[in-house]
Amino acid sequence: MKVENFIKQTDKVKTRVSATVIWENCDRPSEEVFFETTAEFEDDLVINPNAWLLACTLAAMRYGEERIAIDAPISPEIRDGLINSMKCLIDWHGGNRKVIDIEAPIEKKDLFLSKPERAGALFSGGIDALAMVRDNHLNFPQDHPRYIKDGILVYGVLEGENEYDPSFQNVVKAVETMAQNAGIELIQVYTNAYAHFRDLDADFSFWRFEYHGSFLAAIAHAFASRFSYASIASTYDFANLEPWGSHPLLDPLYSTTSLRIRHENAALSRLEKTQLVGDWDVALKHLRVCNEKESYRQGNYNCGNCEKCVRTMTAFLSLNLLDRIATFKEKDVSKEKLVDTCYLSDSYEENCYRELIEPLSNLGRYDLVDGIHQIIRRYHEQDLKGIVKRLDRLFFDGNLLNIGKKLKS
Repeated sequence: MKVENFIKQTDKVKTRVSATVIWENCDRPSEEVFFETTAEFEDDLVINPNAWLLACTLAAMRYGEERIAIDAPISPEIRDGLINSMKCLIDWHGGNRKVIDIEAPIEKKDLFLSKPERAGALFSGGIDALAMVRDNHLNFPQDHPRYIKDGILVYGVLEGENEYDPSFQNVVKAVETMAQNAGIELIQVYTNAYAHFRDLDADFSFWRFEYHGSFLAAIAHAFASRFSYASIASTYDFANLEPWGSHPLLDPLYSTTSLRIRHENAALSRLEKTQLVGDWDVALKHLRVCNEKESYRQGNYNCGNCEKCVRTMTAFLSLNLLDRIATFKEKDVSKEKLVDTCYLSDSYEENCYRELIEPLSNLGRYDLVDGIHQIIRRYHEQDLKGIVKRLDRLFFDGNLLNIGKKLKS
């Protein structure tokens, strides 16, 4: 894979930096891979070859390229970090992959060392990101270098997710409202850094288990003139770590001396994060946890029926807060819905439900406690339906069973 022809373009509305990505061993067309933002951040979005290095290297390794060659200087720290990251991913996932060569001139000095210190964070509007910002603002004074002052909202990952999509613009408005309330500037970033090879990753397994940490770090490095710290919210907590694309072992490897990538809040369980968000009124009015794009309508950003929605609803119910979540239509969860929807795929998800038992018991919701015991028992007993659902979620993104339902109807 070669990356060349770096360009920056600006008009009155938006600014874009781009480079041509040329596949050498994989039979794919060349593509202009870009990062784009609104014109107000024109000076902050820079041509930084490290951004494309982070966006492309793991994809090049995963899909059979023998090297990545960039015709511009790169950071020796990120080069070393990516070599270590590739070795880690190979150890985790096996297969016939090997560490690919990184061919590029090496920067003689970090170009962004003289900037003022400033902290930003990837800010999606979900539980993990909201808890990260709130925890940061509770623990760092505003004049501290690590106090988060900017939130980066990324789109272009899901199909049809772009600046012209009216449904996603509803999400943008909600996240803007939460950012404004938190006192952070929202930077919208549109990129095809993943979309240009997304057809190779139909089940999102590469994205989930290997790639999204380096993808998010790439976006931060496209703003290397603005940030000294860029934080990525954890998914898993330390007690339940699994191989995952954003991981406390991986994310810091994507740092330079002038821009440190931080993996935040892995010490907090999902319920502890939910409690942090529960103390933030504006977040409760605009919360989005769902990836079902059809649900992105004004005032409603969650389908209320997928496992993630039901798990989140149950967590807020256990905190006696579900009736305050404006973006969930239903204000209760039945045992039947809980059991029918929630099939566990790993120990982290098990713990997400297990930690709800005590607060639900305190509320007298023994029906849901019994449902959670049933879900956990089913997970450990490895019943056939549970195995099928877990395999479907892991390898087919839930689409296999959906196809079966459609055929029956």
